[in-house]
Amino acid sequence: MSRFLVRRLSAAEADAAIAGLAGILLDVVAGGASVGFMAPLAPKKAERFWRRVCAGVAQNTRALLIAQDTDTGEAIGTAQVVWDLPENQPHRADVSKVLVKRAARGRGIGSALMRACDEAARAAGKTLLVLDTASDAAERLYAREGWARVGPVPDFALLPDGRFCATVFYYKQLK
Repeated sequence: MSRFLVRRLSAAEADAAIAGLAGILLDVVAGGASVGFMAPLAPKKAERFWRRVCAGVAQNTRALLIAQDTDTGEAIGTAQVVWDLPENQPHRADVSKVLVKRAARGRGIGSALMRACDEAARAAGKTLLVLDTASDAAERLYAREGWARVGPVPDFALLPDGRFCATVFYYKQLK
């Protein structure tokens, strides 16, 4: 089993990683993950999404993290910490798009990405993180990483195949 490295991307690195990031998004949507996109997801649409994320990195409204296989250099996971929030919430950030390619799951990549999110948020002076998920597997990850479950909202979103799914909200206070 190959090893991986998680790191925060600069704006230039993010732009250079768009194809790999799009590959991650295409894989997880094809696998049925409810991450804001419907199936089938077109590669150009995935790339457009990542170009908007990269613009946020350049504007310092978010941190973009990537997990890469150290043997091949392949992008196998990603996460974001978004702090472009209303002015009455300067202390918090949203964790968004925690994605790991299906073939790379079970190696601790999700946990490493979550710890990197904590570090990026702390570095930005944030003390509260919030996220939501429609995945049972992600719920287990968030519980292991010390997140508090607020609860589900039924029929909050759609799965890529068009079926409704509940979304569960979580928070984590950083110390």
